[in-house]
Amino acid sequence: MSKKILITGSNGLLGQKIVHALLHLNAGKQPIGKCVWPKVSGIKIIAASKGENRMVEKLGYEYEQLDICDKQQVETVLQKHTPDVVINTAAMTNVDACETQKEECWRTNVIAVQNLVDALKSKGQSQAPNFEPLFIHLSTDFIFDGEAGPYKEDDTPNPLSYYALSKYESEKIIQNSKIKWTILRTIIVYGIADNMSRSNIVLWAKEALTKGQKINVVDDQFRAPTLSEDLAQGCILAALKGATGIYNISGKDIMSILELVYCIADFWKLDKSGVTPIKSHTLNQAAKRPPRTGFILDKAIRDLGYTPFSFTEGLAILDKQLKK
Repeated sequence: MSKKILITGSNGLLGQKIVHALLHLNAGKQPIGKCVWPKVSGIKIIAASKGENRMVEKLGYEYEQLDICDKQQVETVLQKHTPDVVINTAAMTNVDACETQKEECWRTNVIAVQNLVDALKSKGQSQAPNFEPLFIHLSTDFIFDGEAGPYKEDDTPNPLSYYALSKYESEKIIQNSKIKWTILRTIIVYGIADNMSRSNIVLWAKEALTKGQKINVVDDQFRAPTLSEDLAQGCILAALKGATGIYNISGKDIMSILELVYCIADFWKLDKSGVTPIKSHTLNQAAKRPPRTGFILDKAIRDLGYTPFSFTEGLAILDKQLKK
């Protein structure tokens, strides 16, 4: 099996994990993951992101500087590489910043997706009649209001924040397009990558607890934390199997944010006495969060062979990476 796969947002956590996993597959090695990986050979990897390449490994793939908000850049890069699959991991994901910087949020999460869809539609039409590039797009549990989680793929969205609205609008653009598409919805992603530009909840909590800092943690929001390697696994399985439609790709353990932080403290044997449980409304955050999400993963497990780690297993994988 040989494909040409382009990853947008390749400087980010998920983008880097996808590139690394594909490099492993090309080398005949097994990436981190519990799934049965398809046998592949000669996948051409194009990593694309804004600015310079932040990955330490520079061999085995091509790198393109790409701002997906720039329609002409998108068209130029896709025309140059003619990928079989585009995996769009680029997005503005700071929920509160999206509330206060709505124009940037809309440009990054909605207009940029339209740019990619338009370029892929044009590319597909210019190729052989039976050729359809696959567009894989990452979405979020936040498109739901959190009143009835965990959610199935066909449950009805009801976004509570501008971030959530932007991601739901991007989903609708894709679903109403004429291209071949896959939407992968996920939940708070954690892990570590090269030259990271932002942290995530696991790294934040571990660092704060290691320093003995006092932290306030909500006990009334429930999520299924997702190891970045697991999410990369879902993206690659969808790409290699040519899966279409909507899939839930997340961790399998649903817990409160407070329980999540306690798990982190227990795993690294850190003092929990500085953790104070609080309610969401006391934070006065710009954006409203859904109280309880989580996903039912049956479809991804059945169709893709998706096999996520438990949260504790994920922490063990992260611990090994942090020690390197």
